[in-house]
Amino acid sequence: MSVITRFAPSPTGRLHVGNIRTALINWLYARAHGGQFLLRIDDTDAERSTRAFEDGIVADLDWLGLSHDLFMRQSERFARYDAAIAGLKAQGRLYPCYETPEELELKRKVQLGRGRPPVYDRAALKLTDDARADFEARGINPHWRFLLDHETVVWSDLVHGEISIDTASLSDPVLIRADGQPLYTLPNICDDLDFGVSHVIRGEDHITNTAVQVQLFRLLGERVPTFGHHPLMTGAGGEGLSKRLGSLSIGSLREEGFEAMALNSLLARIGTSDPVEPFQSLGQLVDAFDISRISRSPAKFDPDELAHLNERLLHDMPFEAVRARLANMGVKGEGEVLFWETVRPNLAKLSDTVAWWQVVTGPLTPIIEDAAFIAAAADLLPGTPFGPDSWKEWTGAVKQTTGRKGRDLFLPLRLALTARDHGPEMKNLLMLIGPERAHARLRGKTA
Repeated sequence: MSVITRFAPSPTGRLHVGNIRTALINWLYARAHGGQFLLRIDDTDAERSTRAFEDGIVADLDWLGLSHDLFMRQSERFARYDAAIAGLKAQGRLYPCYETPEELELKRKVQLGRGRPPVYDRAALKLTDDARADFEARGINPHWRFLLDHETVVWSDLVHGEISIDTASLSDPVLIRADGQPLYTLPNICDDLDFGVSHVIRGEDHITNTAVQVQLFRLLGERVPTFGHHPLMTGAGGEGLSKRLGSLSIGSLREEGFEAMALNSLLARIGTSDPVEPFQSLGQLVDAFDISRISRSPAKFDPDELAHLNERLLHDMPFEAVRARLANMGVKGEGEVLFWETVRPNLAKLSDTVAWWQVVTGPLTPIIEDAAFIAAAADLLPGTPFGPDSWKEWTGAVKQTTGRKGRDLFLPLRLALTARDHGPEMKNLLMLIGPERAHARLRGKTA
C-alpha cells in the first residue's frame, strides 16, 4: 500500500509551531516511505475561513520547504458530504436531537453530581414521531448525532502502541449542527477515504475521537488508515502554549529572521529520543527520521533553544546556500566569500550580515579614544595589498613601537577600524576593509 499522509489546517488564522510540528511529522513520514503528502484546507466554516489565511498557510509551508503532492479544499466537496450524510441516515446511524445547549449542560451537571460520567443519554432516540413533529412545527431544527456501536475499538498506534477504547463510555458525537453544517469529523473521513490517506498522524488530543472515526471508516469505506498520535507541545517549563501562540506563529518567526531549517530541525527532534542538532537540508532530516523515536512525553518548545540552533545552523552554512539571499540584502561584490567565512561565526540571524557588510564597505565613523596612539599605528600600516599576515605584522610593529599589548593594543585598533568593541577576526576584517579605508579611518575620517 502506498503511503499518503495529510495535513489539514483550517484557514481561520496563522499557522503556529504546534501546527507545523504536525505538518512536519506527516511530511517526513511520507518522504521517508516514498509516499505523498496531501494538503487539505478544512474551510467548511464559511464565517471564519478566508482565502487570505489559506494563502498564508501555503506561504508558510513553502517557506519551510514542506511541498505538497496533493491539494484539496473541503468547501468544494459539500455534495460528497451530503451523500455520506444521506447514507448514514438511511442506515439509521444518524438521529435528530432537539436539546438546547442549556439543556445538555444541565444534564451534564446532574450526571456529574450523581458521580456518573457525562455521557449523552440518547433521550432523542425515545422521541415519538409526534414529539419530533412538534419540535419542527415550533421551528426548532435538530442537530444530528452518530449512533455508536458499543464495543471496544482497538488499534496499533504508531506512537503509543496498542490503544483500546470502550465506545460505551462515549457520547454519541454530533456530526451535523442545527444549521445543517457538518462538523469536521464526517468530512475528514470522506476526504481520507477518497484521497487514499493511509496514515493519519496528529496530536494525542484526538485519541478518543479515533475510536469514533474507526467506526465511521468501516461504515463509509473498505479500509481504516493507520493512526499515530504524538504528544502535544508545551513551553519550556511545561506550560501550555495557547496564550503564547501569537508570538510563535510561523509568519512572526520568519519575520524575526529565523532560518526555516532551524525551525524544521528543532520541531523534528524535540520530544524524541534523538539529540537536537542543526540540519542543513530537509533531505538530511528525512534520512534521519524515525517516528518510533517520538516520546510519549510532551515536547517542550523553548524559543531560546531555537535561537541557539539558528546560530549553530548559520555558523556551519556554506556560502553557496546563502549567496542569493545575501545579494538580495545588498551583500555582494569583491571578497564576498571571505566576508561570509569571516562573519558567520558571529551571526545570530542572517540579517546581521548587513551591519558587518557596512563595517567592511563603509561609510563608517571610527571611534578613536587615543588619537596619538592611533596616529602612530596608522604610520605603521603595512604596504598594500593587505594579506593574511598583515594584521599580525602590523600589530607586532605597533606593539614594539608603543609598548602596548593585549587589550590595550587590540581594542583601540578594532574601535578605530570597525567602530565596534567585538566581532570577527581582525586579520580577515583588515583585508576586507582594505588599505584605503583603513588609512582613512585611522586618520579619523568617515570611510
